[in-house]
Amino acid sequence: MKIGPIGVWPPVVLAPMAGITNAPFRVLCREQGAGLFVCEMITTRALVERHPKTMRMIRFAESERPRSIQLYGVDPVVVGRAVRMVVEEDLADHIDLNFGCPVPKVTRRGGGAALPYKRNLLRRILREAVSNAGPLPVTMKMRKGIDDDHLTYLDAGRIAVDEGVAAIALHARTAKQHYGGVADWDAIARLKEAVPEIPVLGNGDIWCADDALAMVARTGCDGVVVGRGCLGRPWLFKDLENAFNGGSERARPTLGEVADVMARHAQGLVESFETERYAIADFRKHIGWYLKGFTVGSELRRELATANSLDELRESLAKLDRDQPWPPNTDTPRGKSGERPKVHLPDGWLDDPWDCPVPEGDAESDISGG
Repeated sequence: MKIGPIGVWPPVVLAPMAGITNAPFRVLCREQGAGLFVCEMITTRALVERHPKTMRMIRFAESERPRSIQLYGVDPVVVGRAVRMVVEEDLADHIDLNFGCPVPKVTRRGGGAALPYKRNLLRRILREAVSNAGPLPVTMKMRKGIDDDHLTYLDAGRIAVDEGVAAIALHARTAKQHYGGVADWDAIARLKEAVPEIPVLGNGDIWCADDALAMVARTGCDGVVVGRGCLGRPWLFKDLENAFNGGSERARPTLGEVADVMARHAQGLVESFETERYAIADFRKHIGWYLKGFTVGSELRRELATANSLDELRESLAKLDRDQPWPPNTDTPRGKSGERPKVHLPDGWLDDPWDCPVPEGDAESDISGG
C-alpha cells in the first residue's frame, strides 16, 4: 500500500488514541511489526501557539520512521498554519486529519465527527492542509456520519479525492454509536467503490489478525486501522504482519512475557513524563488490558493498580505466575464501548449541510490528545 510516497507494508495503521498512543506505547507496537504508528490527536491551534503540553506530545522516539501526526482543527486558516509548521520544522513525515472523534467536548464545538456534515467547511480545511503540506502526504480519518439520519462518509470521500488527500480511513460507526454496536463493514466497501482512486482503510472491530484479513476480503479495502484491539496487546502488530504475509503464526505470550512488556511500558512512560508518580498513575489504565483473561488474584491486581513508583510496580509484577500460558478466547472487545443517547452539536449545526461557518470561541482550546 502506498500513502503518497510512503510505502506501507503490512497495510496496518495504529489508530490515534488519547492517552494511549504516546511514544512509549508506539515504540512497543513498532517493535512487533511494521506499519504506520500515529501519535495522539494534536490540536492545530495549540500547535501553532506552541503550548508546552502539545509540544511534548509531538516528540517521536529516534527509532520512529516514518513519523505520523494526527491534527484536529476546525478553522481552515489555522489548520493550514499548523500543517506548514509541521513541514517547515520537520515535525513529521505524514499528516492525518481527524474527522472522526465522537466525544462531546469535540462534537459540541463542531469538530471531529461533526465537521464533515458541513461539506464546504470540510473542503476548505482539506484544501488548506494539502496546499501547505508540500511533499508530505495528507490523509483523513472519519466516521460514517453523525447518526443514521445524517451520513456523510460518501460525500466526504469524494471531497477528499477532489482536494488531493492521499488516503482515507473509515471507522465504520456513526458518532452516535460511539464505540457501541457492531461496525458496519459494508460501509467500508461502499466507500472503496466510491473512491477507487486512493487507498481506503477500514477501522472497527478488529480484535485479532484474522479479523483484519476478513475485513480486507469482505470490503476490498486497502488496509486496516487498529485501535482498541491492541490495548494491552502491542504484539498484535506481530500477528498482523504474519497474517498479511501469509503466515499462520500468532503471538501467545506467557504471563511472564506479558509482565516484561508491562514493565518496559511503564519504564518508557517514566522516561517520557515529567514525574515518575504521574507516569505510573497513567500506566494504571493499561493493567486490566494486559491481564485480561489471565488468572490473577484480586489482592495482586489491587497492588498493581495502586503502585506509586516503578519499583513498587516491578515488585508486584514479580509476584505474577510467569509460567501461566496465554488464555483462550481473549480476542474480544476491550476499551471503550456503548452508544450515546445523542450527539452534542453546536446550535443549528444540522440546519444546512452546505453553509460554511467556522466554529467560534473555544472550538480548539486545550483538547490536544482528544
